[in-house]
Amino acid sequence: MTDNLKNKDSSIPNELKFIKTSDMPLDGLSDPQKVALNRKANALLNEGNVEMAKRIFITTGYSDGLTRIGDSYIKENNYLEALKMYLLAHNKRKTEPIIEKISQTVSVMLKS
Repeated sequence: MTDNLKNKDSSIPNELKFIKTSDMPLDGLSDPQKVALNRKANALLNEGNVEMAKRIFITTGYSDGLTRIGDSYIKENNYLEALKMYLLAHNKRKTEPIIEKISQTVSVMLKS
């Protein structure tokens, strides 16, 4: 299903695409507009306004920014939100340890 979503498969109903819709940057933004928005989001993130920066980075599809948002969630021990951001950023290096940690936790829970 993920591959279909990445390819924007129109055979999948919109209500089933909710998981990855933010993986698709907003069409219609020019490169200069994206640059300006990403600079604004970086400034917001540096000021501590993580949620507003996150909204902008999702809109522009800026993977470095999404990774930085994920890093801020890790500092708060919010692993699921961090995982979401890393997945949107297509950052396997950061997603794999979290997935491993979650897998180990589930495994321990199932053995109990």
